[in-house]
Amino acid sequence: MIIGLLFVAMTSCKETKVVDTGNPFFSIWKTPFEVPPFEKIMAKHYVPAFEQGMKEGRANIDKIVKNSEKPTFENTIVALDNAQDLVSKVGAVFSSQTSANTNDSLQKVEMDISPVISAYSDEITLNAELFKRIKSVYDNQESFNLNPEQKFLLENLYKSFVRNGANLSKPDQDSLKSINSKLSVLTVKFGQNVLAETNSFKLFVNKEDLKGLPEPVIATAAETAKAAGQEGKWAFTTQRPSIFPFMTYCQNRELRKKIYDAYTNRGNNGNQNDNNKILADIVRLRADKAKLLGYKTYADLMLEPRMAKTPDNVFKLLNNLWEKAVPVAKSEVAEMQKIIDKEGGKFKLEASDWWYYAEKLRKAKYDLDDNELRPYFKLDNVREGLFTVANKLFGITLTPLDNMPLPHPDARVFEVKDADGTHLGVLYMDFYPRDSKRQGAWCQGYRSYHVVNNKGVAPIVTVVYNFTKPSGNDPALISTEEASTMYHEFGHALDALFNKSTYNQTSVAMDFVELPSQLMEHWSDEPEVMKMYAKHYKTNEPIPDKLIQKIRNSGYWNQGFLTTELVAASLLDMKYHTLEAPAVVDIQKFENEYLNSIGLIPEIKSRYRSTYFTHITGGYDAGYYSYLWAAVLDNDAFEAFKEKGIFDKATADSYRKNILEKNGTMDAMQTFVNFRGRQPEIEPLLRFRGLLQDVKKKN
Repeated sequence: MIIGLLFVAMTSCKETKVVDTGNPFFSIWKTPFEVPPFEKIMAKHYVPAFEQGMKEGRANIDKIVKNSEKPTFENTIVALDNAQDLVSKVGAVFSSQTSANTNDSLQKVEMDISPVISAYSDEITLNAELFKRIKSVYDNQESFNLNPEQKFLLENLYKSFVRNGANLSKPDQDSLKSINSKLSVLTVKFGQNVLAETNSFKLFVNKEDLKGLPEPVIATAAETAKAAGQEGKWAFTTQRPSIFPFMTYCQNRELRKKIYDAYTNRGNNGNQNDNNKILADIVRLRADKAKLLGYKTYADLMLEPRMAKTPDNVFKLLNNLWEKAVPVAKSEVAEMQKIIDKEGGKFKLEASDWWYYAEKLRKAKYDLDDNELRPYFKLDNVREGLFTVANKLFGITLTPLDNMPLPHPDARVFEVKDADGTHLGVLYMDFYPRDSKRQGAWCQGYRSYHVVNNKGVAPIVTVVYNFTKPSGNDPALISTEEASTMYHEFGHALDALFNKSTYNQTSVAMDFVELPSQLMEHWSDEPEVMKMYAKHYKTNEPIPDKLIQKIRNSGYWNQGFLTTELVAASLLDMKYHTLEAPAVVDIQKFENEYLNSIGLIPEIKSRYRSTYFTHITGGYDAGYYSYLWAAVLDNDAFEAFKEKGIFDKATADSYRKNILEKNGTMDAMQTFVNFRGRQPEIEPLLRFRGLLQDVKKKN
């Protein structure tokens, strides 16, 4: 979509017109590989840079519109593709910093600039004369001898203009502009509120409440308490590396419930950070927008360019998985309740008990616990193992770079080279949580691959995590889940680093975008791979075979829970976005009634409750199902590797050539078929999650 030009990295290496030598955005970046000069960019630079970028963009659009020559692919589509260099350059840095290293000044700029950017985007997509030229090229495309990539670009560009209101009447376009402006502010405010809620809660505990907790977690909690002025106590937060070890090992049930309630009620506390009305307004406005554009629901609008195409196809997949996952989850509840009863607990398992008793169940069934594993998962070793996997698959190397500008002092940076030694791109990695960083993990680009003057421009990519930090004299020891997450985001990075799009704009189907990331996860727990990187941080001894076998034996542990909570969140997202206008909802009532109606068991909550479900306000609206849709693809794709060996060169080359290099430049399903030789099948996913009746243990 043309909207994507606002905050995605698609900058070229063209020289930017000098306007103010004091603003880093107005000069050529004379940094290694032309990475952003982060240390020179301040909050005050963004608004003038955005304004100048929009000024230059308007001038470029005006040249296209006023061109007296007949519209062609070159003078219209390519010219438009190159029209937003500066605004894209600024937006790429700004969106990355507001996600990973924000502050009060940046948050104010974000609130102020969002409606301005929204209006500017509408100005482009609703430019009647521009659309007239695009339509002329679209209608006469057979006369231009376009190649497949150009046809795909043209098709998606034309349809994106239509979906963004190009065919609406002037009064309806004005209504659309108003809706888009309101949504731009509401979605920013929603995310800022979640960050504020996450940062505002700390649970201070005494020494007796630490029994059972891993030493690195205890050390980090002591540091957190000291930083908060409570030396001598231990503090736990609702950031994932803090809350989930606490939920898993703390023996005090009341404290587990207290922090869990704080986590699940973020944005739902009736204070200045409450998100109930904000989300209700977002849902209402999105339904109004869909109706205005001629669609039954917002989901119909959003799904049209994706693989799923319709809400019915999404619900078909989700309901299929739901029917298989809930019975497995119920059996997990029964097993954990037996543990509670055996221990003399006179209570029924609740949602806040799940992690604690699930870990006990893993210990009982598989003689395995996270404390036994963490010493073998030193973060630096996991990262080097990941780089080795990438080298064995694709021949690439990643070399640390020193004396480079960094988006935050915690970040690391690497040069990526291809098998023949040529420069592929630059990769930043940012591992640890902080108050200035939103939760979760993600991948963004400062610059995407494209071609200028017949020469490829190398990408600059960042992957951002929230992993367990080093504590005391110990290095960062991460969980197996965090190791899998490292592989996941690196998969996104490979997608960006290997891409060979000629143009700035690509059209990646949202429900395809998680294939490269989720596929990479499969290597993280392969025995052959763990032998490469899982080494005890004190002795450097490789992980024992018996421990690897325990991990493999426990492969289906907790899968009922994990699948159920994920499908529940996906269904909730779809339910909101299949409401027809006027969509007036009471968020808490709507969420509770819907999740009860589908049979979500009380011992499990949706992975994300509505008021902190940042995915559906930050780009995955009517799209959270994408993780499960892509799971069908990634499990089927990994079987292609398993059939010939997980490091089979021919399979890796085919995957790189047919999917990673082509992603966003041709039909997503066709790229998969070109790699796999057929359309995807769901059985590999069901086997992987233990949801088939005849499933066998992983080995």
